[in-house]
Order: sequence, then C-alpha cells, then structure tokens
Amino acid sequence: MRFVSWNVNGIRAAIRKGIDGYFESFDADVVMLQEVRALPEQLPKGWGWPEGYDVHMHCAEKKGYSGVATLSRRPILQVKTGMNGSVDAGDTEGRIIVTEHQGFTCINTYLPSGSNKQERQEFKETWMDEWKIFLAPYLEMDIPVIVCGDLNIAHTEDDIWNPKGNAKSSGFLPQEREWFTQLLAEGWNDAFRNHVGEGEKIYSWWSNRGQARALNRGWRIDYFLLNEAANSMVTNIRIERQGGLDVSDHAPVILDLRF
Repeated sequence: MRFVSWNVNGIRAAIRKGIDGYFESFDADVVMLQEVRALPEQLPKGWGWPEGYDVHMHCAEKKGYSGVATLSRRPILQVKTGMNGSVDAGDTEGRIIVTEHQGFTCINTYLPSGSNKQERQEFKETWMDEWKIFLAPYLEMDIPVIVCGDLNIAHTEDDIWNPKGNAKSSGFLPQEREWFTQLLAEGWNDAFRNHVGEGEKIYSWWSNRGQARALNRGWRIDYFLLNEAANSMVTNIRIERQGGLDVSDHAPVILDLRF
C-alpha cells in the first residue's frame, strides 16, 4: 500500500499549478494533505477531487488558514478530528484528522509553526506536549498506525542545511529537538531516517527566499512516524523533490508498506 503526505501550501493554488497530475502519478491508497487553506465551498467551480477516493477535510475556522485533508481509496470506517487538548479545544485551526480503516489507522497532522512571534512559539510547544500525550495510546495498537504530516521541526543536524545558523530558529530550537528525541524514545519510528540512515541530508521544505531551492538549502520537516506494527511493513520511503516543487514549497513524502 502507498501513503503520501504533502503540505500543499494552499489547495487552490496547487490546483492551478497542476496537482491533479500528481494525484494520478502517485497511484496512492491514502493521500494526506496539510495546509489546505480552503473550505469545501471555496474550491474552484467544476473541479473535483480525484475519482475513487473518499475525501475528508478538516478546515480551520479562519478562512484561508491551515487545514488538513485525507483522501483514501480504502474504506474509511471512522473519522475523528482534533485531540481535545486545552490549547486549542475543538481544533479550531484544523490541524488533526484521524481516519480509521480496516486494519490500520492514519493520523494526519499539521503541527503549528512558532516562527511569527513568541506567543505562537509558546502555543506550539504546549500543542506539542498535548499531541505527544494524544499519540501515546496509538503507539500500543497491534494494527499499523501511520502518523504523518508537516511537523515544523527539523530533528537533527542531518535534517537542516545550516544547523549552526539556525540554532535559535523556531523549528530547530533545542527544546523542540529534545521533544522529538523523546517522541522517538517512546517508540515512534522516523521511517525516512530509519530507511536512509544517518548522515544523509535530504530535505522536504525550502524557503522561497535567497535561492534556497536552487542551492538546496532546505529543512526536513515532513515526516512519517510509525508504530512497530507499521514499521515492520516498510518497503520504501522517499521525498519526491523532482516535480513536486512545481506545486508547493514542500515536496511530497511517499511511503510504501507491505500489508
């Protein structure tokens, strides 16, 4: 089975840039999108999601902001949103959608950014702590659990082009990196890093400033985190920079599991 995670940086802009062709080329069973930034009624007239997929959107209350969507060819038995955390009760920013399928569960997440101001960094770190608690029961499930999304954190120096220069940048702060280390210590598996090994600097997001894309000055902030049941099924995972960056400032991450 194939799973795709992709921050599309606005689905309406992505549609104009040709995302439909990528849906077809992925040939994925489940596609999980972040930063959709649109309500269903705001999608272009006459446009539709790709055929054969059951689609669920979880939108932010604020128009043009955040939001996630999950598309699945496999039947979805139940859909849940949010994590009932205190920092954003009701998930008004549209950051989590959980889909339960026959034999596996997907958790599509768009973790907050703290780069704008201190109060957003504090919001982010509280959200992170609540999310880690929210995830804990899923870790113990016997069925595969696939957690994915834009987590807005580069975990190690392998995940960022200039670690020294970004040591005080949101997304690479010591407490954020330690939080990620703890997440993995609890039992979650970083599928991409496990697959390619340490020392490989392969990124999933590039700033639109300073020729970052051309110079490959990126960050790896888009992840698949797997429980043990899912981790034992990994056959391949890759970041599809070629072509995907025509649509977004993030590249899609593609995971293959053998069920």
